[in-house]
Amino acid sequence: MDTIQLGQSDLHVTPICLGTMTFGEQVAEADAHAILNRALERGINFIDTAEMYAVPARAETAGATETIIGRWLAQNPGVRQRIVLATKVAGPSRGMPWLRGSDGLTAADIVASCEGSLRRLQTEVIDLYQIHWPERHVPAFGIKYYDPTQERTQTSLHEQLEALAGLVKAGKVRHIGLSNETPYGVHEFVRLAQQHGLPRIATVQNPYCLINRSYENALDETCHRLNVSLLAYSPVGFGLLTGKYDQSGTTGPEAPQGARLSTYESVRKQRWGRPEALAAARRYNALARQHGLTPTRLALAFCYTKWQVASTIIGVTSLAQLEEDLDAWGTNLSPELLAEVDAIRWELGDPAL
Repeated sequence: MDTIQLGQSDLHVTPICLGTMTFGEQVAEADAHAILNRALERGINFIDTAEMYAVPARAETAGATETIIGRWLAQNPGVRQRIVLATKVAGPSRGMPWLRGSDGLTAADIVASCEGSLRRLQTEVIDLYQIHWPERHVPAFGIKYYDPTQERTQTSLHEQLEALAGLVKAGKVRHIGLSNETPYGVHEFVRLAQQHGLPRIATVQNPYCLINRSYENALDETCHRLNVSLLAYSPVGFGLLTGKYDQSGTTGPEAPQGARLSTYESVRKQRWGRPEALAAARRYNALARQHGLTPTRLALAFCYTKWQVASTIIGVTSLAQLEEDLDAWGTNLSPELLAEVDAIRWELGDPAL
């Protein structure tokens, strides 16, 4: 597969990115290294992680994923030059006090988090450093509406951007990006960069899948006009769009053993655990089968072929899942199938917002 340029940066990545949030929780280190090796063999050059991983977030596993990747890099000299490595600084801790002492995201927090990621990753530079979620109060992670009464902003976007600029100037970060952002946030970061001669964001990493296409409600226009690339995460809707929950009809404890939504209550309480999300996923999964596709292949091909998506982040727990996800590349979806997809969205909306 050809590589694509991220925004106006000099980063050229494969249109499939290996997400790693399962490493250190569902995936043991040896298995994680095997997945990383195989992804590299299959031509993937883009790896994404975060300081708060593994997921679900716990004090005991915070930073574990970066540590696993760092040891892999140390054991494979020369690999670092072949990959684009992305990680993220967590936003305000909000119930995760182990991430940092404050409940904001100060300039000092950004610098300290970057230093920690560099140590764990055993690298001298991060290719793409992203703010995992806004310091502002925004509708994300299951919150549907913006509520100005909940605003607790402590650090301006300008201050955050200046901190990131300092990391770029120091040679510790090459390019910057955002995650779980809104049209306002993307536009303001670009405007401030232009106004003050600071680094320009290259990417935004937001959820995008059949049961959550909220990115298409204005953020796609913002990113298109400002040349900011979408890194689409959760393309299979946290597993709902693989069909694994179809028979049980629930994302609760009765769902397939070992599945994230059935195992981790904290994750289930968010957007992916809603009954409406599962009901919609089952409709899309049935549609896939009617057209001779597996649910996973339809879900991934939808992201792989959308003009809005620069690179799709896949998260796997086994080599078999990795192969399945990569083999879905090149799948073409007919106009008739896409029309049926849009009809379901028109009826059911975006239940996993």
